[in-house]
Amino acid sequence: MSHILSWVVFVPLIGVPFLWLLPAKKAKWIALMATIVDFFIAIPLFTQFDKTVKGVTSGMQFVEKLPWIPSLGVEYYIGIDGISIAMILLTLIIGVVAALASWGISQYERGYFAMFLLLQTAMLGVFVALDLILFYLFWEIMLFPMYFLIGIWGGPRRIYAAIKFFLYTLAGSVGMLLAIIAIWYFAPGERTFNMIELVQRIHEGGSFSGPVIFGFPFTKVVFIALFIGFAIKVPIFPFHTWLPDAHVEAPTAISVVLAGVLLKMGTYGFLRINFPLFPDVFEWFRDFLIALAVINIVYGALCALAQSDLKKMIAYSSVSHMGFVLLGIGAATTQGINGAVLQMFNHGTITAMLFLLVGVVYDRAHHRQIAGFGGLASVTPVYATVTSIAFMAAIGLPGMSGFISEFLILTGAFKVYQVATIVSGLGIIFGAAYMLWAYQRVFFGPLNVKYKNLTDMKFVELASVVPLIIIVFYLGILPDRLIGFFEISLNYLSSILIS
Repeated sequence: MSHILSWVVFVPLIGVPFLWLLPAKKAKWIALMATIVDFFIAIPLFTQFDKTVKGVTSGMQFVEKLPWIPSLGVEYYIGIDGISIAMILLTLIIGVVAALASWGISQYERGYFAMFLLLQTAMLGVFVALDLILFYLFWEIMLFPMYFLIGIWGGPRRIYAAIKFFLYTLAGSVGMLLAIIAIWYFAPGERTFNMIELVQRIHEGGSFSGPVIFGFPFTKVVFIALFIGFAIKVPIFPFHTWLPDAHVEAPTAISVVLAGVLLKMGTYGFLRINFPLFPDVFEWFRDFLIALAVINIVYGALCALAQSDLKKMIAYSSVSHMGFVLLGIGAATTQGINGAVLQMFNHGTITAMLFLLVGVVYDRAHHRQIAGFGGLASVTPVYATVTSIAFMAAIGLPGMSGFISEFLILTGAFKVYQVATIVSGLGIIFGAAYMLWAYQRVFFGPLNVKYKNLTDMKFVELASVVPLIIIVFYLGILPDRLIGFFEISLNYLSSILIS
């Protein structure tokens, strides 16, 4: 138990050597077993997690701490609180689902699943790292496998999409690294990369001693550098343009990981590092953040409405729905910030479903043009039913998880930003429009005779989607089962940000 977090993070990597020791055809089984074993190893994290501990500045749980580079104060320091445990659960679930969704990979299987397992370790590492350098290391490691997963196993324009993703993220990472070094150098008290200790010092009245840079206070420059690095990952307008290309060209399973987990790394960075370290700057930046949230919601929804490619439509819907996360975080009220983290989890499961279902029809029809289908409900009734559930979840139908998180966000945001909240409501209306219009064109109307013999969903495809459907309904009815893990931590963070 004393090293359970390390096991959870690195178990996927243990599967990598077996990819070369066993026949290539066994690679998918090794990856699936690695993700399933990792999930079961992590169960004690949830059963023994103390929900009454506030975290953020103290009370981190399952902590492991070892010196790494003593001369600089860098440590192998990992632990979790309520903010990170929900993201760990999401990553573990999406890992299993993505392994099942990779069942059809037949080219360079060993390389694909090696990159996939490395990516899983990097994502888990981001959510448990409590040392800034360790956090940055896991953040950068993630770039390597994602670049190759898109660039080798992606679609016709995969090289362009992979390079664009890599350059955008790397550009943000350079600013992040400089900001991290500056935080260490000008830290209040003794120099450290320990992000929990730094937040605690700031909360107790400490301040950074940095110089004025280009006429701006040191803290504002560092805050903005960190913000851009995380904003690219979310992605926030105008840094969002890499996302549709990456989604369209990525294999189905990698789109699932990208939308399900990677986008959440950006908003997690806001909650773990950016905003708690600089609460005064957050207050200065707050109105602009809300404006960006509204732009993301409305602009993303309008772009989704204009798409003819089903996968690109869902990619832009991610931009819109992540805008609601920003709205909740920017509001910083207890309802808003709790709704934001719940939305991070719910968006991960719902969007994973959507990309899985797009992959199902693409594997059969070899295209994703919405207008190229029609009447599929008559030949693939199971697929039509499952897709209708996923689309309703994305719209935010009451009784499903998306409704609860959006309701909390809008309730929390309305307390402090009435006009912005009302305008953001347009995103929900537009969301219903593009989802229902796309569903009508694909599944209803005259049957496209080219697809009269289209086969319905296979067992493996259903096995990857059904668990997500169960989660969507479960959290739609009993959201407190997840909120209970992070409510105390987020209420405390809210008090820090708006104190």
